[in-house]
Amino acid sequence: MSNASKSALSGAVLAGAVAAALSGAQLVTATDAAAANVKCYGVALAGQNDCAAGPGTTCQGTSTIDYQGNAWKYVEEGTCTSMELPDGRTGSLEPLDRDLPA
Repeated sequence: MSNASKSALSGAVLAGAVAAALSGAQLVTATDAAAANVKCYGVALAGQNDCAAGPGTTCQGTSTIDYQGNAWKYVEEGTCTSMELPDGRTGSLEPLDRDLPA
C-alpha cells in the first residue's frame, strides 16, 4: 500500500470516528432533552399539538380547537399544571374532557 493510500485511509477512519463521536453526543443531548419534557394536555393552540389529538386525528398539528383537552404538547417538566391559560384553564398530565371537537 502506498503512502498516499495509507494517508487517505487514515483520513477516512479519522473522519468516521469524529462523525461517530458527534452523533453520539447529539444522541445524548436529544435523549436528555426528551427526558426533561412531559406531555401536557390542553395547552396547545389549534394545529400546534405535538401528537395524538384524540379520536379522528393522527398526529402532530392535527388538533382543531385551541387548548383541546385530548391534545398534548411537550413542555418542560414541572410547568404543565402551573401554566397560565385563558379563562382559568390549566394543563394536565392526563387527557381532559374539555374543549373537544364536536
